[in-house]
Amino acid sequence: MRFLLLLLLPYLAALDACGGKESPAEPTINMTEKPPADAVYRNASETTEARIADLINRMTVEEKVAQVTAVWADKKRMYLNGQGFNPDSAAILMPHGIGHITRPSELAGPPAPGRSGAEQVVYLNAVQRWLVEETRLGIPALAHEESLHGLAAKNATSWGQPIAVAATFNRDLTRQLYATAARQAASRGAHVVLTPVVDVARDPRWGRVEETLGEDPYLAGQLGLQAVLGFQGDDAKWDPGEVFATLKHMAGHGEPEGGNNIAPANISERTLREVFLHPFRYIVQKTPVRNIMASYNEVNGVPSHANAWMLNDLLRDTWGYQGAVVSDYFAVRELADRHAVAANWQEAAILAISAGVDIELPDREAYPSLVEAVHSGALKESILNTAVGRILQQKFDRGLFEDPYLDPAGALETTSADRALVRRAGSEGMILLKNNGVLPLGDEVKTLAIIGPNADKLLLGGYSDQPDTFVTVRAGLEAAFSARNLSTVYAEGVRVTEAGSWYLDPVVAVPESEDRLRIAAAVSAVRNADLIVLAVGGNELTSREAWAEGHLGDRPTLELPGLQNELIDALAATGKPIVGLVFGGRPLDIRNLTEKSDAVFQCFYLGQETGNSVADVLLGTVDPGGRLPISIPRSAGHIPAYYNYKPTARRGYLFDDASAAWPFGYGLSYTTFTISPPTLTAASATTAAEVSVSVTVTNSGTRAGFEVVQLYIRDKVSSVTRPVKELKGFEKIYLEPGASQTVTFPLGQEQLEFLGPGMRWIVEPGEFEIMVGSSSRDEDLGKVTFTLTE
Repeated sequence: MRFLLLLLLPYLAALDACGGKESPAEPTINMTEKPPADAVYRNASETTEARIADLINRMTVEEKVAQVTAVWADKKRMYLNGQGFNPDSAAILMPHGIGHITRPSELAGPPAPGRSGAEQVVYLNAVQRWLVEETRLGIPALAHEESLHGLAAKNATSWGQPIAVAATFNRDLTRQLYATAARQAASRGAHVVLTPVVDVARDPRWGRVEETLGEDPYLAGQLGLQAVLGFQGDDAKWDPGEVFATLKHMAGHGEPEGGNNIAPANISERTLREVFLHPFRYIVQKTPVRNIMASYNEVNGVPSHANAWMLNDLLRDTWGYQGAVVSDYFAVRELADRHAVAANWQEAAILAISAGVDIELPDREAYPSLVEAVHSGALKESILNTAVGRILQQKFDRGLFEDPYLDPAGALETTSADRALVRRAGSEGMILLKNNGVLPLGDEVKTLAIIGPNADKLLLGGYSDQPDTFVTVRAGLEAAFSARNLSTVYAEGVRVTEAGSWYLDPVVAVPESEDRLRIAAAVSAVRNADLIVLAVGGNELTSREAWAEGHLGDRPTLELPGLQNELIDALAATGKPIVGLVFGGRPLDIRNLTEKSDAVFQCFYLGQETGNSVADVLLGTVDPGGRLPISIPRSAGHIPAYYNYKPTARRGYLFDDASAAWPFGYGLSYTTFTISPPTLTAASATTAAEVSVSVTVTNSGTRAGFEVVQLYIRDKVSSVTRPVKELKGFEKIYLEPGASQTVTFPLGQEQLEFLGPGMRWIVEPGEFEIMVGSSSRDEDLGKVTFTLTE
């Protein structure tokens, strides 16, 4: 009897990892031969739970560990003639199979060109065929790609960075963009994308601000949800043209100490849960997102990749998350190498998988040591089985066991419709901060001077590849003016840095003597111009992910890099009207530009149609539709500048103003709007009642345009301190001149709840200040009081 029990233990462990459901598989299984064709896991008519249990029961420890690892560097060792797949090498390098193939679109790796879509499909078909036909169990691989702002692959569509998507405040547009990436990724053989980023960005010194959806947890949750729906569709079922999304980075990544990437997040549990974890919680509750990526940083002394409270107790047990948790690149080994909470990589691997990290990306580093850890008893095999089951779940749900192959002829590239969508998103993401009436440009501008370091540069930002085309500001404006038989002149003016790459080092500053010659040339070039369009800001080298001490991207200042302010001063001295365009990945100190320009746009990165988007807006073909998704501080000394601060913050500074230079939600239109005072359906009600607040928005100007109506709430008296205001709703509308529209927002538990003294979500009776208007500024908001009764 004891011998029979020993034989049954691996089988029972596999069943326990999959919810305890019985499988018809036999308890004693040969672990060296290929399973028969009628094995339960090969039978598509069986339940997924039964198939997973059967397969795990057949796997050796080595085969299980292979499923919780990925291959990246060794891909090159398995190339055939620099492009294809070499099965002989694969038999040596991954004899037990693999969980993920990392970024199959690459060859040598960016910025070098990668595979075309059709080449990628041919490559992945060969990999999958070998895995299915030649490995013992025949388990196909998941392939993952980056898709931060479009699939990061050759000739795929590239729209603006997420911070510019957030500036659109447009849910439907966001979903359309990410659905575009889903179709292209799926058509090329990818199954998982490492997107969207729903970090809440609270420090603009941080080089990864561009990857985020801004400073507000509600906005990040709303648009992050749309990104997930764009990737995965409306239900848990996989359909053609869909891929599995990955929420990242959980959590606290967006307010690192000193603005330095991966630094500790020195925040309370309350701030962690109400601000940084809000987008994750909201999206997990609204849709079956398939993957969540842990963050590099620590919170309260515990690195996220070792945080069982966050990844198991909160994420899975409290929120009910059913998907996989993936590691950030190389983050498991950093538990030993950087955080020093493990003595070696094996200890790091045990910590991570025990904390709930199911697979190590991008490569096999620490997790291969789990084989020894299981054999030695340092890791319970049931923990490994649970992680393996979560990875297999995606493979079964994706249908890979039935058909892992694609037709290379079906690989998608960018279409004219895709470009039109990117062009629209770019124009809707342009945020007009100032306009003294010079815009939109009229017939009086016969000669346009296009000046600045970002006027004729490819501006995509990080995690980009090679789109089929990129329209610079210069190219877009020259084409638009040429079509009207008008003239343009161009001068670089200064450089932000010497030429380089987001991926490579070093970052080289420009000699000031050379830039002063360029400034003189620019002043000469504008002599006969009627107006100057000045494109300034940062570039891919001055704001980027700092992934190593030798690859930095955070800055201690918000000043415009180099001699850009000298260029601004010199051009202003000519007396010519100036329209400023500010590009780059994060807010900068642009007070000098704003003071000396007639109009200013915050653009961030607008995507591969940048120049066309800019031309559409400047010429008035399209109304600027953007609003600030992150406050712009007056200087680095004014950080933090986020709008949703606590009542005791921002008392003031000697000789300066403590407010942001431009607040969250702010942005102008070419027309004007009036927003009526907010009205309630009931001045007081219980939580069970359905109450809403409404305003009527009227286009009081002479042009059609966009308005973003925003709802903010403040709990007047509460058992714990609450922010002075919190975004709880927004609606983007487009109105013709003279037209009106009523916008209504619900006031229910979702809008009024907060973490109470016992760290439980509660709604307290009392008075709430309900604010509705066009930005987070007090002067832009109408107010009404709502009373919640017992």
